[in-house]
Amino acid sequence: MEKIILIVHLLTALAIIGMILLQQGKGAEAGASFGAGASQTILGSAGGWNFFSKVTAILATLFFVTSVSLAVIAKDKVAVGDKILPELEAIQQMMESDVPSVEDGEEIPVAPGGDTGSASDIPVPDTAQ
Repeated sequence: MEKIILIVHLLTALAIIGMILLQQGKGAEAGASFGAGASQTILGSAGGWNFFSKVTAILATLFFVTSVSLAVIAKDKVAVGDKILPELEAIQQMMESDVPSVEDGEEIPVAPGGDTGSASDIPVPDTAQ
């Protein structure tokens, strides 16, 4: 079902692009006042504006519906929420149990071979040239 909706979505997007490219711009009516022969068109003297705008609106609505449908299908496929929450809590508890805690007043242990010097003992490279 997802593949069918995806194909309809793609075809709708391409149809919207085509319909927009077929529409005339607002400045295109200027030639009609000089006898451009708009009354001899297939869609009548009013032009194709009403036809193209209606078809574009229908295609845009279909595109919106397929977008929402694909989003709902994608949401249903993702396993997030109550299913994964207990596993995350167990991992968090396991990680917290491995980290030793330091109580107030206790001295922080130093890594073996580590120096207890201060931060001012760290050499800083001279970048000014």
